[in-house]
Amino acid sequence: MYFNNETVLYLDGKFVKATESTTDLYGQTLHYGYGAFEGIRSYETEHGTKVFKAEEHYERLKKSCELVKIPFDYKVQELVEATYELLEKNNLKNAYIRPLVYCAPNMSLTKPTSVSLMIAVWDWGAYLGEKLLRLTVSSYCRPHPKSIHIEAKICGHYVNSILATTEAKDKGFDEALLLDSDGFLAEGPGANLFFEKDGKLFTPQLGNILPGITRSTVLELAEKSGLEVQQGNFTKEDLLQADSAFYCGTAAEVVGIASVDDYQFPKNWNDSLGKKLQNAYSLLVREPLKQNHFN
Repeated sequence: MYFNNETVLYLDGKFVKATESTTDLYGQTLHYGYGAFEGIRSYETEHGTKVFKAEEHYERLKKSCELVKIPFDYKVQELVEATYELLEKNNLKNAYIRPLVYCAPNMSLTKPTSVSLMIAVWDWGAYLGEKLLRLTVSSYCRPHPKSIHIEAKICGHYVNSILATTEAKDKGFDEALLLDSDGFLAEGPGANLFFEKDGKLFTPQLGNILPGITRSTVLELAEKSGLEVQQGNFTKEDLLQADSAFYCGTAAEVVGIASVDDYQFPKNWNDSLGKKLQNAYSLLVREPLKQNHFN
């Protein structure tokens, strides 16, 4: 349950009850998936609640809207402050935060002239759970980068993710792994992929994947730890010779992968580079901000 009678949303500059909010049934976002969203997390720290990389997420939301010609007339810092206030109003510290820019009524296939912005918050554990994942390579591929702006977090793009996840679960797996349109490794339906081989990390390069903020954070942590990371075009065969692997994303955080189809990764997860980065990520997101917003 994402809301109850007491849940408060931030909607078009005001704090309103979720149960009293309405939307128009003729909006482009509802009919065509023409909208943009973000996934953000907040964490309780010793010195107050911390929204992890809030500015980066709202900057990406702005960039997503700009790429697909959706108006975005909001100031990032105002949205950050509104997010902290919204968490406080809902008495949440460890929370998932979902900003959504959705379009006004328009049944034509033209860019919108006006939009609304909603921010919702709720208590949500690790999206993919805590256990190691069993993946299957999906029959669906990621959209071709010349067909959409793959680097934008657009609502309609996630139909592809839903199809891949549904297929994987129907086959008895935990999650899917998608290739790109050229057959190279891409990403999960809602997370980026890393794998380990001979003490080095490998991850698909940008261009056919969402440039995840958690992915960027993992790269920063790897650099600080002195780990070598290679970004490039890798095949399924490369992955099926790896020692270990993991997914990362805001909702998923850092989660280990046990297997892909019939291939079991041979390295014990607790001895892997992924586990080391999982621990480092968990510590980082719970570090207090220099200036806390509320206790």
